[in-house]
Amino acid sequence: MKIAQFDRKKWELSAFTQKEKIHTAIFNQPEQASELIALEIADLIREKTGRGEKTVLGLATGSSPKGVYKELIRLHKEEGLSFKSVFTFNLDEYFPMNPDELQSYVKFMNENLFDHIDIPKEQVHIPDGTLEQEEVAAYCQDYEEKIDALGGLDLQLLGIGRTGHVGFNEPGSTVHSKTRLVNLDNITRIDAASDFFGEEHVPRKAITMGVGTIMSAKRIIIMAWGEGKAPIVRKAIEGPMVEQVPATFLQTHSNTVFVLDEAAGAELTRQKTPWLLGTVDWTPELTKRAVIWLAQKLEKPVLKLTDREYSDHGMSDLILQEGPAYSINIKIFNLLQHTITGWPGGKPNVDDTNRPERANPAKKRVLIFSPHPDDDVISMGGTFLRLVDQGHEVHVAYQTSGNIAVFDDDVIQYADFFGDLNKEFHPEHQEQSIYDRVVEQIKNKKAGDQDSYEVQKIKGLIRRSEAKAGARYVGVPMERIHFMDMPFYETGQVKKNPLGPEDIKITADLIKRIKPHQIYAAGDLSDPHGTHRVCLSAIFQAVESIKSEEFMNDCWVWLYRGAWQEWSVEDIEMAVPISPDELMRKRRAIFKHQSQKDSAVFPGSDKREFWQRAEDRNRDTARIYDLLGLAEYEAMEGFKRYHF
Repeated sequence: MKIAQFDRKKWELSAFTQKEKIHTAIFNQPEQASELIALEIADLIREKTGRGEKTVLGLATGSSPKGVYKELIRLHKEEGLSFKSVFTFNLDEYFPMNPDELQSYVKFMNENLFDHIDIPKEQVHIPDGTLEQEEVAAYCQDYEEKIDALGGLDLQLLGIGRTGHVGFNEPGSTVHSKTRLVNLDNITRIDAASDFFGEEHVPRKAITMGVGTIMSAKRIIIMAWGEGKAPIVRKAIEGPMVEQVPATFLQTHSNTVFVLDEAAGAELTRQKTPWLLGTVDWTPELTKRAVIWLAQKLEKPVLKLTDREYSDHGMSDLILQEGPAYSINIKIFNLLQHTITGWPGGKPNVDDTNRPERANPAKKRVLIFSPHPDDDVISMGGTFLRLVDQGHEVHVAYQTSGNIAVFDDDVIQYADFFGDLNKEFHPEHQEQSIYDRVVEQIKNKKAGDQDSYEVQKIKGLIRRSEAKAGARYVGVPMERIHFMDMPFYETGQVKKNPLGPEDIKITADLIKRIKPHQIYAAGDLSDPHGTHRVCLSAIFQAVESIKSEEFMNDCWVWLYRGAWQEWSVEDIEMAVPISPDELMRKRRAIFKHQSQKDSAVFPGSDKREFWQRAEDRNRDTARIYDLLGLAEYEAMEGFKRYHF
């Protein structure tokens, strides 16, 4: 089935899509969607090749199309799909940019597609980042003419940036714009900073196809994956057409489809508040979400909501089915109340029927997985402290070394200290010091280059020593601190290897060795660098592989967030209050990670320090519980249970 055929008629007729101005298809997972997009491209190529015609594709870079390219490569290698009659034109390229640079889109396309298929090199077109600036205008005109000479783009593949840009058509671009040199928006440069090892290294300009060039394509497929894209996706699909969100111009294109996974589509009205659009099936989960939404919208405690307020906000059928309002209010209030516990490991010697965790065993073995060396204290530091304070056997496992997230200056400082320490206690050692070596290695390194082995090891040891310090401060003995150094991460570059069997085996072996009653894992899927997502996948696969083990019958998995986002209250199944003193202790544990203090190598788009983000989110969760009519706390950490 093609994406083009996916529920088009149903989408047009459905009451739940009435606010959507672009045909939108939502899938459970991006892998499923990517395969269907690749199939549509393959069918187009085969159809046109069969008629003796060329196929002209507009291609995109970034994380969104990687799955499509992977499937196209499979179709070529396993099913004989030929690209010999295909001509490609890429959307954009940084300027200036050499094609062999790590961040070059030429390099990206070769690694992710062109080196693995049979497309003739002369039929591949990617904007040239090596031109002199005075040559760019003529080059862009020629780029347009080459597309026109081939009959225009048959299909254009797009992603969407956080500003709503398509290609590098930043806010303010016009619908008639053509291929040109543009200045990059500040948000775009911040988002690219991790690829360039610092915002200061990101080019300020790029060559991009214009909106008008994109709009001339006969068919457009635009993709978005992950909850980080959800807000801009809603603006692009449901918002007014404005130059400040260039993707909204696609609303006027007659043959565009916006392909999303569920996370990216979460803010669309049909997903977030479907009761405003039509009759819904009032499941317990949807009822809880709707009541919390109504209370937050009206800024009223749940117990004060009235029949009239339900009816005025699209929920009259809920009143008819489950009402009156007060009965619904009581039910939802109790559900929220039952999520709150000061005993994350379970309160001993009590009836645990309405508690989020089991009372027995009273003292549990707990395994906290931390994707980076500081995620444990940033995201669940208050709960971590409570588990230790309440006497549980707490283990913490640091899944990756985090070695690329250390500044070179820190390496020099530690190498200098080590050199002085060595001279002080071993003055007989006169060979070249490690300090001299790493200074030379760092001096000869360009931004984005892979660190030398020695520099990588020092960076990893810096993060490791900080993780130990944080865990010791919380109260975890050394024998319960585990460093996994998962192989997928150890590339020395931002780009990581795919998750492999060894990563899953390391994870499964640790779980089997500890036999935990509780596992805590990072469910923070908005991590812009993807490490959290990969680490969580390793845990899920490991848990599935050993779920037949007897101890797994009594093992619960809790997912935490906090570094990049927090659970919505309707998703929280365990809310752990944090007192003012505990919040300060959590902050001190985070401060043990000095290499991440003040300024991190990869801060993302949020300029706050990690401890500030965590405290603000924890306080905001407590504020929402308070607004809903629950007890008022200083802060709260939220968890959602994973059922395997």
